[in-house]
Amino acid sequence: MSFRITYSVLEADLSALHAQFDEALAAVRSTLGGELPSWLGGEAFRSGDLLQSRNPARPDELLVSVHRTPVAEVDRVVRVAREAQRGWGATPWQERVRILRRAADLISERRMELSARMTLEVGKSRLESLGDVEESADLLRYYAGQLEQAEGYSRPMARLSPNEDTRSVLRPYGVFVIISPFNFPLALAAGMSGGALLGGNSVILKPSEETPWCAEGLYQALVDAGLPPGVFQVAHGEGEAVGAALVRHPGIDGVSFTGSKAVGMELHRRMSTGRVRPCLLELGGKNPAIVCRDADLEAAIEGCFRSAFGMSGQKCSALSRIYVHESLYNAFTDGLAAKARDARVGDPSLASVFTGPVINAAAVKRFERAVDEARQDGAVIAGGGRPRLEAALEEGHFVEPTVVALSHGHRLMRDELFLPFVGVTRFSTLDEALLRANDCDYGLTAGIFSRDAEDVERFMAQAEAGVLYANRRTGATTGAWPGVQSFCGWKGSGGSGKGGCGPYYVAQFMREQAQTRMG
Repeated sequence: MSFRITYSVLEADLSALHAQFDEALAAVRSTLGGELPSWLGGEAFRSGDLLQSRNPARPDELLVSVHRTPVAEVDRVVRVAREAQRGWGATPWQERVRILRRAADLISERRMELSARMTLEVGKSRLESLGDVEESADLLRYYAGQLEQAEGYSRPMARLSPNEDTRSVLRPYGVFVIISPFNFPLALAAGMSGGALLGGNSVILKPSEETPWCAEGLYQALVDAGLPPGVFQVAHGEGEAVGAALVRHPGIDGVSFTGSKAVGMELHRRMSTGRVRPCLLELGGKNPAIVCRDADLEAAIEGCFRSAFGMSGQKCSALSRIYVHESLYNAFTDGLAAKARDARVGDPSLASVFTGPVINAAAVKRFERAVDEARQDGAVIAGGGRPRLEAALEEGHFVEPTVVALSHGHRLMRDELFLPFVGVTRFSTLDEALLRANDCDYGLTAGIFSRDAEDVERFMAQAEAGVLYANRRTGATTGAWPGVQSFCGWKGSGGSGKGGCGPYYVAQFMREQAQTRMG
C-alpha cells in the first residue's frame, strides 16, 4: 500500500487494499469462537467466567469469549503494576521510546488482521477500521517523538549561586488505569496507554466489554515489542465491576478515560477524594456545523454527511447539529436527505457498504425513542426506520441514517445520542448561528462552511470547542489525526485542557520535580 488510510481518504485506487482486506478477513473468520484470557502480570489469566464478544451485524455470530478479571484479583493486579513500574520508570527514556516505536511498527505490519477483527467486532466499515489501526500506530510514534524532542523532559533552570545546578524533570506518577471505549477500540486504547507508558508509568487497561478482541491486538504488539512483564496488563470485564474496583483502589495513581460525560464526572469525583490524582478525560460531544449563505453547497452536504453518518454516528466528534442559513435551507436539507437515503447500509465487511450497525440492541432502542420524539416535535426528513436487509442480517443492530428538522432548544439538539441521527435548523445571521452553536454543555468539535474569510475567522475566534474545521469536505467536524489536529474537549467534553493527538499530551502523565545539586 503506497499511502496511509486516514479518516480523510476520499478518492484513491483501493483495489489492492480491498484484496488484502478480503484475504485477512477470511483468515480472521477461520478463528472465530475461540477463547482469550485477561493478561495479568505478564501471564494469561483464565477465570472461567466468560464475556462473549458478538458481531453487531450478526448477533448470533460469536467472535470470541474472553475470561473476565474477577474483582477479587484487582488488589494483586495493582500490586503487580506497582512492582513493575519501579523498573519501567527507571528505564532510560530512550529505551521506552524504542519499545513503543517498535510496537507501532508491529501494529502497522498487522493492520489488515487488526482491521478485519475491528470490522467484525465494532461494525466499522473497512476504511474506518483501517483508519483506526493506522491512527493507533501513528499515536505511538507521535507521542514517542514528544518524549524525544523534550529530551526526556529534563531541562536546566536558573541559578541563584555559581555552585548551584537545578533542573526541572518530569517524573512518572506510578500506576495508571486506562478505560477505553468501544468506538475506537485500538486507537484510543493505544493513545492513552502509550502516553502513560512513555511517561514511565505502568498501565492497567480496562477495555470496553464490547470490544475485548481488539484489545488483544494492542497487548500482543506491546509484548512482542519488548515491554517488560507486568508493565501493561489487560483486565477484561464490565465497567461497573472490575472498572469500578480498579478506580476505587488506593494504589492507583491516575486514570485516563474516554467516554460519556456522566461516567467521566463520577471518575473525577472519585479521583479527588483523599488526595487529588490526575484524571484525564475526553468526554462526549454534541457537535455543530454552520452552513453560511455563501457556502459551497456540495462541499457542505458531503462534509456534513460524512461527519454525521460515518461509523453510524458513534463518534464523540460526530456531527449532530446543523445550522443552515435560511436562504440555503431547502437546498441543503434536500441534498443531505438524498445522500442519507442513498447510503448503503449493511454488512460493514463489504467494500460497498458505508454504514454498518450500531453497537448493540440498547443503541437501537435509543434510536427508536429519538425518532419518535422527532416525529412528535419536528419532522423526519430522511431515514427514521430499520433498513430492509438480507435474511442473514435481519437480527443485526441496523438503523437508517436519519435527518430531522428540530428547533434549537429541543432535547435532541442538546443531548448526546451516539447515533446516525442529525438535527437541522435554520438561522438568519452569523451572530445567531454562533450563539446557538455555543449554547451547549459540550465543546468538542465544530465546523463552518463559508467562502467569506472574515466569517471563518469570526468562527475560529468565537466557537467554544477544542477542534475547529472550516470548509472540510472530508468531514465537517470529524477526522482529527495525530500531530495534525489536537483533540481537546472544552466545557463538558474534556477535563485537562490539553488533548490527545496534540503536542502537550505525554507530559500530562508525569509530574514535575525540581532537583537542585550544590557543587
